[in-house]
Parts: sequence; C-alpha cells; structure tokens
Amino acid sequence: MLLINRILELQDSHLLSKHEILVQSVIEGIGEGDLLIGDKLPSINKMVHDVGYARKTIVRAYEELKDRGLVESKNKQGYFVISQETGVVLRVALLLFAFQSFQEDFYNTLRKELGKNFQVDVFFHHNNISMFETMITNIRGKYGMYVVAPIQDDSIKPLLQTIAPNKLLLVDRYLDLGPEYSFIAQEFENATYNALESLLPEIRQYGRTVLFFDSKNDYSPLGIRNAYERFLEDHGMEGTIEEQYTSETLEKNTLYFIKNDSILWKFLKDCSKGHCVLGKDIGILSYDDNVLKEIIMGGITTISTDFKEMGKMAAKYVMDGHGVRSIMPTNLIRRNSL
Repeated sequence: MLLINRILELQDSHLLSKHEILVQSVIEGIGEGDLLIGDKLPSINKMVHDVGYARKTIVRAYEELKDRGLVESKNKQGYFVISQETGVVLRVALLLFAFQSFQEDFYNTLRKELGKNFQVDVFFHHNNISMFETMITNIRGKYGMYVVAPIQDDSIKPLLQTIAPNKLLLVDRYLDLGPEYSFIAQEFENATYNALESLLPEIRQYGRTVLFFDSKNDYSPLGIRNAYERFLEDHGMEGTIEEQYTSETLEKNTLYFIKNDSILWKFLKDCSKGHCVLGKDIGILSYDDNVLKEIIMGGITTISTDFKEMGKMAAKYVMDGHGVRSIMPTNLIRRNSL
C-alpha cells in the first residue's frame, strides 16, 4: 500500500507522465527503504485496479525497472526487487571473446562514454559455443541492453534472436541476424587482402612468409587466413601457416604475420635475444593495434580498426537506441617492423 499511496501522491505532479510516475514511485520506494530486495511489486492486475492506469503503461514501467536492473520477473510469480542501486539508468551486458589489449581499448572507451549512471557487466566466452550459449541463457532478460561480440557460427543465431532487436548490438564480428538488428563490425577478408597488396613491395624483400593462425585459441576470423592464402597464390609467393610459435625458432629473411599478441611478445623477446633487426633481418606484421605496438622496438606495422571509435559508436547506440549497421574501416599502420 505504501507504493500505491506514493503513486497516488505523484499523480498531482503535472510534470511526469503516468509511465514516469510509476517508475519514480518504485525508485523512491527502494531508495527510502519501503521496498527491500526480495519484495514483490503489486501485480499488474492489482495496479490496474488500484491506480487506474492502462495495462500496457504498467508493463512498460515494470520493464524499464527491469532494464535498470532494479527488478526481475519470475514466470507466473510477478516482479521482485533485486537491487537498491537506484542511480543506475541502464544495466548493460558486454559479452566479449577475452580481455585482450584491443578489446580493453573498446571497453574503456565504452565505459567512459556511458558515464557512471550506466552499469556495465563484462563476460567472456572465449570463442566457445557451449559457454556462449550458457552465458546468453543466464543473462537474458536481466539487462536493458546487450553488447555482444558474437562467434561467427550460424548455430547461435536463433539464441541471439530471442533478444529483442532494440536491446542487442553486435560488435567486432558480423553475424547476419536480419535487417532489424544493429551491428558495428569489422570485415576481415577483403581488408586483409588489400593491406597485403599495399605491402607487396616490402613483403617481396623476404624469402618466405609465415602466418600464425589458430582460430580455436586466439579467436582469429577465417577471413584472415583466406586472404593470406589468396594473396600467396595470386603473387606466386612461398608461405606457410602455423598454429603456435616455438621459442627460439625464428628464421632470418622471413616475414611473420602474427595475429595473437601472446605469440608476438614471445617472438619479440627471441628477436631481441638473437639481435635481429626488425624490418631488415626479419619482418613483422601484426593485427589489432595498441599503444605498445606503436612504441616497442621502433614500432610494429599493424592492420587494425579503430577500437576506440567502435566504443564511442557502441555507447551512442546504448544511450539513444538509434539503429546502426556499420562496417568499420580497416587501417594499415606502417611502422619500422616491415
């Protein structure tokens, strides 16, 4: 009854809509201790009877409270208070492959742009379909927005499509869920091929090339491998593909194309120990730029999108909800390693 009374009192305000009155009443009730975690809100039918608002208005208000992470709905039981963090405008679930350096740039920018009134919870699926499905199932319906770096596998489409299009944003990797779903993604195959074409004179300086590629463990998209193989065939060049780097096996007069940063750091350590000169004795081409690659050993040449800009675009979508379908440009950043 305290909540009903609070709603009736706010009805005298001509500044708030009926929807806003309902939301504000619950928020004030939680903030002042009238509603505690575990308390059940009045049923929709009771609210219709006692307050006189339309059923859809009450449902909309309760769903906004869900989006803010203040209440949750239980099947056939109603809505229950689950949080007292009333300052949160929206709870956002961010589901990424792993916390790699470039994804850290994306996260930090997203977090900064959203500000303190948005709660961002981060989850990592590690390119594991079973883990991905479990995570989505467990968090679905508990957040106001879902920002997801999807596994590029058609089997997960039906699960993602259980999330309303206006609450889901795909980032980093593209997966076609239909025209109503938003994405801010990279394109890998043509972008990688074009970058390799631009570097053809530099690449020809080396006797052979090696691509380190392990789609299972370093989450590399197949488009990179396809582009590399097509490039070698089109230009009659010698090259191999290896999953992992074995320490102290680097060879001079070789260009190494390295996607995984953990391999890159091991490789650079061996390069330093062996007194190899980057861009002369051996070449290095990396994917996904970050500040370390800009400064270490004179700079590492990279193929990369702007993850900070991706973070800004994602934050804008979360805040204003306007649909976006964008393929981010891919940049070739030339430095001394090639």
